[in-house]
Amino acid sequence: MYGCAVFSAFQGEAKVKFTRRLVLAATAAGFAAFAMPVHAQEKGLVGIAMPTKSSLRWISDGDSLKAALEAKGYTVDLQYAEDDIPNQLAQIENMVTKDAKALVIASIDGTTLSAVLQQAADKGVKVVAYDRLIRDSPNVDYYTTFDNFKVGVLQAESLLKGLGYPEKQGPFNIELFGGSPDDNNAFFFYDGAMSVLQPLIDKGVLVVKSGQMGMEKVGTLRWDAAVAQARMDNILSANYSDGSRVDAVLAPYDGLSRGIISSLRGVGYGSADQPWPIISGQDAEVPSVKAIIAGEQYSTVFKDTRELAKVTGNLVDAVLSGGQPEINDTKTYNNGNKVVPSYLLEPVSVDKTNYEKILVTDSGYIKAEDLK
Repeated sequence: MYGCAVFSAFQGEAKVKFTRRLVLAATAAGFAAFAMPVHAQEKGLVGIAMPTKSSLRWISDGDSLKAALEAKGYTVDLQYAEDDIPNQLAQIENMVTKDAKALVIASIDGTTLSAVLQQAADKGVKVVAYDRLIRDSPNVDYYTTFDNFKVGVLQAESLLKGLGYPEKQGPFNIELFGGSPDDNNAFFFYDGAMSVLQPLIDKGVLVVKSGQMGMEKVGTLRWDAAVAQARMDNILSANYSDGSRVDAVLAPYDGLSRGIISSLRGVGYGSADQPWPIISGQDAEVPSVKAIIAGEQYSTVFKDTRELAKVTGNLVDAVLSGGQPEINDTKTYNNGNKVVPSYLLEPVSVDKTNYEKILVTDSGYIKAEDLK
């Protein structure tokens, strides 16, 4: 009996110890389970405000940037405003309310964000303008983009190459289109192009038959293809009904190029008797690369937005981690309040002679099957 009692007591003590171990293990597991999501999110929230999904490039930008930041351990709130300014303002305000540590903003209108950026600054939120400069605010910390003046230079040079200048001296009829006047980049594109074209216009080598020049006349609000198409319709009916032809069109973006092509097709361009004008573009969108292959659009400017997303992700991470972000331009981009420290990537001109190497083989930006 005594032995049984001792065994029973020992057994009871073992049960107590075992139970304690279970409780301790369960408690530790509970803390671990609680800690895991905190650890996964310890780098904090980054808000990404994109303008619209109506352009293929912004979808690509948003996805690439989100992936780049998530790979570095950030939680990401990616929002598209569908070109609605109040909607974008509300989205950014919500990101600030949710205690985002940084905001990456591709603005719809770079002049409308001052108030919400002051709210962000008051909470210590870092702000990166993404590919579109945010104007008239001291609360823009960094800007990541491409060399936008060079984009315009490349577009203009491609037009001259397509026209056969200087071997062919012209005169050539050219019409000019600009981007959205509320997008600061549009002025850099236009000024870059005109740095090449204006001397030849002054010499009479290029003739703007409509007389429409300057961003106040050639700008295309919201980069809208339908607006570009309607304006091209009007230019053709008012200035080319006498049998003269358009030889070249400066178009700063592929979506506008496609609208312009639709207008030209409507009056007979693209036939043996009336070959396509030389038309520029930008962003290497698949429909426009197909148009280049078909001979409808002459060129586009390739900007590898995956690299822009990578650079931006690295910059955000460096800033939030207390490091030194990589900057390569501290002079170009004055937003009306200050010169914003910037990182500029190099754009590349693409036409029928090199699209396959640059867009498909070397970069993998477009899959070969997507161009069939």
